[in-house]
Amino acid sequence: MNMLANAADWLTEQRHEHLTDAVTYWRGGASVEVSATVGSSEHDVHDGFGGSIRVETRDYLIRTEDLILDDERTLPVSGDQVVEVIDGTEVTYEVAAPGQNEPCFRYSDSRRKTLRIHTKNIDEVEL
Repeated sequence: MNMLANAADWLTEQRHEHLTDAVTYWRGGASVEVSATVGSSEHDVHDGFGGSIRVETRDYLIRTEDLILDDERTLPVSGDQVVEVIDGTEVTYEVAAPGQNEPCFRYSDSRRKTLRIHTKNIDEVEL
């Protein structure tokens, strides 16, 4: 392994240890609690009339190895949900592609150790 790969692994572990919060990832009746770094991405989405609209998604950075549902490692699919408690409110986000012909996630690093999962807010419940 080269020095840059070692440094990237170290940075991934530092992000995971110091910049994450617990969230619950759901698909159907299966769920897993994972540590995620919250971020955002901006996307230019074509509006079908020759223009584009800038859309911002709430993103969750999760280690690829941590996304295990029903005892199997999996990748995000549209329609999955991420539930996060924010200031006493349980907020549900749906995994979704930001526009047509775009994926609902991408790898955040060249070695595919971290997933960047794009979501949109679909529900909020005060606890």
